[in-house]
Amino acid sequence: MTLLGGAAAWPLAARAQQPAMPVIGFFHAGSPGPLAPSLAIFRQSLAEAGYVEGRNVAIEYRWAEGHYDQLPAMAAELVRRQPAVIVASPSPPAVAAKAATATIPIVFNAAGDPVKLGLVVSLARPGGNATGVNFFQAELGAKQLGLLRELLPSAARIGLLVNPTNPNVENVTKDVTAAASIIGVQIDVVRSSDSSEIEAAFATLVRNRVDAFVVSADALFYIRRLQLATLATRHAIPTVYGDRAFAEAGGLMSYGTSTAEGYRQLGVYVGRILKGANPADLPVVQSTKFELVINLPTAKALGLTVPPTLLARADEVIE
Repeated sequence: MTLLGGAAAWPLAARAQQPAMPVIGFFHAGSPGPLAPSLAIFRQSLAEAGYVEGRNVAIEYRWAEGHYDQLPAMAAELVRRQPAVIVASPSPPAVAAKAATATIPIVFNAAGDPVKLGLVVSLARPGGNATGVNFFQAELGAKQLGLLRELLPSAARIGLLVNPTNPNVENVTKDVTAAASIIGVQIDVVRSSDSSEIEAAFATLVRNRVDAFVVSADALFYIRRLQLATLATRHAIPTVYGDRAFAEAGGLMSYGTSTAEGYRQLGVYVGRILKGANPADLPVVQSTKFELVINLPTAKALGLTVPPTLLARADEVIE
């Protein structure tokens, strides 16, 4: 009886001694629906590192739904939960998370320069509690402007949509304006910090008779990509975006880094940190894969003929 009693008690004692499942705080400025493909890639990468959601790691999600004013409070609440690591994407949640904690490891997916954003001391040696991926979206405005001019050589006035609450807005505006002055193009900057202001931004562009349009990288615009693509086609404004998802949603053209590669790397770094790596010693990964996607049905709807030289350079042409 003593032996049987001990055997019965052993599983209970063993369960009581099992370590708690580590928790990942996934903090994003957007919405779960539009991010589903990227989130699947992150989970797969995490699984390859040995961590499967619900089995040996838990993930708590925080979605700002494009409301950047809520980010500081959301970051503070997540920090109080004391997760093992915080994944913050894109730049606004990363900045909010960094301001909320100097001890919990942060793995970010930043569109702008992580040093200028105050996330790390240097790319090679981050030096604090944060590291991650720089996917350069904030620095690609000049290149996107050049692609528009290649498609529309006579374009003289081009709109630029920015979110004024995005920490990258000043650098993006400065870079695009400087590039425009070199090629003799006038830039009309329009601003939107919520979905209702997007309609007003397009009304301004139509009133100003812009020849084309650049949509800067921003989680709010990513959420509203179908709305943006539809409005651009309705008002016959050729537009370039920073992520292939816009072209897939009906946008004319996109040029940016690979979102899939960025989220794969997030999973790699989270796995390493859960196994004991120090974020201060993990260099910031800089994206090297850039994608040009052209939507030919949209070009046809806009009455545009895409130059063969541009088509030849495209990574994908949507037929």
